[in-house]
Amino acid sequence: MGEHEQDRDRPSYRRPEEIGPFELSNALRQLQLLGDDPNLRMQAFNLAIIDEFATRLEYDLLKRLHEQEATPVPEATFVSAQSQMWIFATYELMRTWRQRAKDMIKWSENGGLEAKLRVLEKNLGYQHFGRQLRAQQIKQVLAEPSIIDKIKRDHRLTHILFARIEAIRVTIAKHEVRGRKNSIALMPGYGRINHWCGSLDFELENGAYSMGYISRRDIADEIRALATASTPPTDEMIQEFEAFMRGPGTEPL
Repeated sequence: MGEHEQDRDRPSYRRPEEIGPFELSNALRQLQLLGDDPNLRMQAFNLAIIDEFATRLEYDLLKRLHEQEATPVPEATFVSAQSQMWIFATYELMRTWRQRAKDMIKWSENGGLEAKLRVLEKNLGYQHFGRQLRAQQIKQVLAEPSIIDKIKRDHRLTHILFARIEAIRVTIAKHEVRGRKNSIALMPGYGRINHWCGSLDFELENGAYSMGYISRRDIADEIRALATASTPPTDEMIQEFEAFMRGPGTEPL
């Protein structure tokens, strides 16, 4: 096989020094209702800090793997722990933001924004900074209704990304299959070292079939890609994705 053919098959993982330290957090901060919330911004910043740390750990693990020609168990165990905790934290941030976006869209469509604002601005006898922040976001939407279109776009833009994060999070944390309560995952938490970037590849599966692999690094790169993404997936694309995740011969989730 020629050198150009090998390069064509090589995954496009950048080296740690090629990744800007704030690419991940900046991509998340572009999402409506996340960038103007200091608490969510702090969580995004935390993810970026650990991403940089974990990425270097992963490349060090890959180097040790090549040197020893065998799995360096202590290093692999630590990378696995860091990877799983990072995935859990990423899931929680994305879940929190997507629920907030979903609520804002619902209140806008059913005429409930003003009612929700009155509840948030009710005098509690003390300052509640979290409620004040939420109230301010609603005021911004009321003053500029076009913000809702941006929220809808960002919510749809992250649909497939979040579904993939959710799928691997449910497998690792609950030993179940996404969308199937009381199901049993095939091999929850088991990861293999990716030979291109050192991140651990976890299996995406539906309890019967494998749909490939996903790593912590894959998730981080997909988040960074939000910064330049311009077109959200269509309804057809989302339906095709969900059908793929269900696998052949299985019932809808």
